[in-house]
Amino acid sequence: MTDAAPPAPAPTLARTLHIDFVSDVVCPWCVVGLGGLEAALSRLKAEGIGAEVTFRPFELNPQMAPEGENIVEHIGRKYGSTPQQSAANRAMITERAAEAWPGFQMRMGEDSRIWNTFDAHRLLHWAGTVGAEAQRALKEALFLAHFTEGRRLTDPGVLADAAAAAGLDRGKAVEVLADDLYAAEVRAEEALWLSRGITGVPAVVVEGKWLISGGQPAGVFEEALRGMAGEG
Repeated sequence: MTDAAPPAPAPTLARTLHIDFVSDVVCPWCVVGLGGLEAALSRLKAEGIGAEVTFRPFELNPQMAPEGENIVEHIGRKYGSTPQQSAANRAMITERAAEAWPGFQMRMGEDSRIWNTFDAHRLLHWAGTVGAEAQRALKEALFLAHFTEGRRLTDPGVLADAAAAAGLDRGKAVEVLADDLYAAEVRAEEALWLSRGITGVPAVVVEGKWLISGGQPAGVFEEALRGMAGEG
């Protein structure tokens, strides 16, 4: 009698998925969603599943004035929430962000403001021409500037500082902002995603055909991406 042959190893789903992360930098659920997505991708590495993530623009408030709007007033006007409801919602999202993205400090008080983000998206588009890592680093720097530091995202100096914090050329960032570079490209991308039915963010579009909506926890992303990698 010979020893039984060892079982064949389970097949892997080795694959690199293309992911478009459609989002806005003043969207707290986008912080939650990015944290969950990246945690899921970290877990999936052992299974040979990777991803190329590109950040795509979406403006929650394209008509917002340069001076912005108080968050409590904004949420009340837009959704009919009372100040108490707004505070409870901010506390809940802050808790979710801490779970999804350990170490990220989200500070949304009653004095926080919402900003127009078109220039931030122009800067993100430029960062994408530098490389995926540069764009990811700038995305985080902008999240930090808004949610942690409470800085004014319509201020070119604040945006240039975020670019420098992300390791990008601050002088080039100033040039991009001053010369209105990439405005047409951002407008075209925003129109494209709207035409594809994206009306809320975060919207995680995988391989151009699957959609994962909202600030989902890592487990939801992990299960969904594993299934998508298996379908091919």
